[in-house]
Amino acid sequence: MTDTTMQQAAERADSMLDATLDAIKPAVQWTHGATSTGSCDVSRRRVVMTVISQQRVGNLLGLVQRSWEKAGYRIKSVNKDEKFPAIYAQSSDGYGIALTVGAERQVFFEATTPCVKPSGVTAPTASPNGPAYKYPVPRPNVHSDFWS
Repeated sequence: MTDTTMQQAAERADSMLDATLDAIKPAVQWTHGATSTGSCDVSRRRVVMTVISQQRVGNLLGLVQRSWEKAGYRIKSVNKDEKFPAIYAQSSDGYGIALTVGAERQVFFEATTPCVKPSGVTAPTASPNGPAYKYPVPRPNVHSDFWS
């Protein structure tokens, strides 16, 4: 086991999500999803609130996959389902990151940590670039001249 605490691992997961969202140009609006903790791991989530058109889903997936490859992540699998595509990747130090497309083409990002030293975990510190929704997060409701 590593000396990394769950809090430190959560912060690393947050930085992976930050970098992913920063790579999306033009920017999409997002909010935090739920944080979940296991006995020694953490999952952080972000939910895209921008409406993504059927024609732009492939652009978004390709852009994200290229940014992850550039960051040195190994693409573990790609689900090419027309309605619910997804990409799963992993960093060299065992952190996972995924993009999944859900109902109404709502895009979800999740970063997962490897097993680390148990500790408390605080809420993410990054501020969403739109409303900070509480659960349940609504369906995409932000129009973009490019993405929608």
